[in-house]
Amino acid sequence: MNNTNTTNDWLFEITPKNKFFSLNLKEVWQYRDLLFLFVKRDVITVYKQTVLGPLWYLIQPLFTAITFTIIFNNVAGINTGNVPPFLFNLAGITVWNYFTACLNGTSDTFKANAGIFGKVYFPRIITPLSVVISNLIKFGIQFFIFIAFYCYYYIQGKDLSLNGSVFLFPVLILVMGFLGLGLGMFISSLVTKYRDFSYLIGFGIQLLMYLSAVMYPMELIKQKLPGYGWIVEYNPLAYIIETSRYMLLNVGEISILGLCYTTIITIAVFFLGLLVFNKTEKSFIDTV
Repeated sequence: MNNTNTTNDWLFEITPKNKFFSLNLKEVWQYRDLLFLFVKRDVITVYKQTVLGPLWYLIQPLFTAITFTIIFNNVAGINTGNVPPFLFNLAGITVWNYFTACLNGTSDTFKANAGIFGKVYFPRIITPLSVVISNLIKFGIQFFIFIAFYCYYYIQGKDLSLNGSVFLFPVLILVMGFLGLGLGMFISSLVTKYRDFSYLIGFGIQLLMYLSAVMYPMELIKQKLPGYGWIVEYNPLAYIIETSRYMLLNVGEISILGLCYTTIITIAVFFLGLLVFNKTEKSFIDTV
């Protein structure tokens, strides 16, 4: 009697993924409980053994806004119109922090989770997705602080008003999140082979902040440095920051062409990052 098993005798056959590009939302939905656990981990454990805990979410943007106000508005003399300089800076910093948190959290995905990835299977994209979602909670806390200072200045009689397009503000945050996710997945894939990129991220983010109109209006850079203004104009993050201040503070301007350009770049970066991420997850355990 021949007891040799044939292919048909097996209930499941595990084979490498042949698709070069796969988002596989169905599988992500099946692992939604794991996604929730990762989000909970990211929110709770970051400041679990700290003295101030979640207060660090508030301290960082407040001190950064104060520093920017002293240096760029009081010393450098950047004019913010009728909007108080502190509130102007806080609006830009709050939105910018969400991008940097998403980028920093997702750019170290493979290296930080190598132990888990090497032991059990689950859709790897869940890990960077959990970072983007958990940072939405942090963004909500920081945005609440912005609203509190907005109300304070409004009660003080400052000329503040929301723009009619403010209801589209969540869309801007969504675009910012996907841009950080795509760029983070791309960098995370490179870090598995080239560790130098992990050292360049911090420096690159600081440099990018100055090119993203976080602490100044886009119109100012065009007036002061017309020969270099194109660097900011080609930065999709600058349009997100400028548009968010336009919606929340009714200052600056909105560029429909710039927003279309930003959306196209975001979609391209996200799918490129996902493509490279899917390719890297098949063999990263041998190089990380």
